Amino acid sequence: MIGKIQSNQIRELLEELSSRQPNSGSDVPNSDTDVSVQVNYASLIDQAMQAPQPDEDVVSAARVLLLSGKLKSPEKIREAAENIINFGI
Repeated sequence: MIGKIQSNQIRELLEELSSRQPNSGSDVPNSDTDVSVQVNYASLIDQAMQAPQPDEDVVSAARVLLLSGKLKSPEKIREAAENIINFGI
């Protein structure tokens, strides 16, 4: 069974733990320094703009095959799913 804990035991434990931590107990000086974050999204936008565009001929050929019904076999569906997983859409 756990015995009663005296308030001075808690205080001593807290003091011991805080003495182990560097810079513990030191207050941060009051400062009016403006802490702001500046993010430059231009590089991300440039990367997005340089992403390869789909080849219109390939997209057109795929559309024709889909409409013709030649891609409705289970093997073609599985192959298409694997390609989506491997290469993305």
